[in-house]
Amino acid sequence: MQGTIVKQISNDYTVKLDDNTLVVCKARGKFRNLHLIPLVGDKVIIDYQNKYIMEILPRTNELIRPSIANVDQAVIITSVHIPNFSSNLLDKLLTIIEYNNIKPIICFTKLDLIDDEYRKEIDIYINYYRRIGYDVYLNTDEKIKDIFKDKVTVFAGQSGAGKSTLLNHLDETLNIATADVSAKLGRGRHTTRHVELLPVLGGLIADTPGFSSLDFIGMKNSDIRDSFIEFNQYRDKCEYQDCMHKSEADCEIKRQVESGNILSSRYENYLKFIDRKENVDY
Repeated sequence: MQGTIVKQISNDYTVKLDDNTLVVCKARGKFRNLHLIPLVGDKVIIDYQNKYIMEILPRTNELIRPSIANVDQAVIITSVHIPNFSSNLLDKLLTIIEYNNIKPIICFTKLDLIDDEYRKEIDIYINYYRRIGYDVYLNTDEKIKDIFKDKVTVFAGQSGAGKSTLLNHLDETLNIATADVSAKLGRGRHTTRHVELLPVLGGLIADTPGFSSLDFIGMKNSDIRDSFIEFNQYRDKCEYQDCMHKSEADCEIKRQVESGNILSSRYENYLKFIDRKENVDY
């Protein structure tokens, strides 16, 4: 029988069959030999009688953190207050999600907790990301409820950014636990302990453990460059076809940064990302 893994706790995988029946299965030992671990979101074939996952069907994509497969879109929950806004973390998430061929959507949270002056600063980012083509929502915008139908959506972002709070807002029957942000660490405690796909607003939304750091697993410097979507419209004007927009002469990207068409924080984050990957051939 075929179904989708909608929940994993330890070695137990809850599989939702095509008729909506839920079956808790174990994974066959052969997957360890294949170095293949079943993920939430996987389409699988199960032995219904013995409650085993027999086969994992080909994936369209997968993420390492959070660990999930076959995602249509990722909503990046971006807090502006405790934890404070980090353009570096947002751009890192956007880069990784773009690389994995998943549609990124940005949602800013906790805007009601900041003063007018800080809000003007945040609005610069909101307007810029919208201008370069990203869908950007505010957690107070009811229109965000329209994006989930018939989609598998992952929520990504720091602990304490407001993922669980937003999920509860979308569907108050979920009652997902939330916790205050640690004053010492400046981030939230992990209230979500496992990955689970929840039926919400006609689609499936993944509630995932929070995190505060990421790595560019499997990505080359050129992959990072190509995932900065606004760079692509100017690249043909660079002198070198394989320009990395760092120290090359006659670089159009650097000119666009100087003119203000490319946000300086985006370019600075890009340089930080590729500097961390200098040992990787591109």
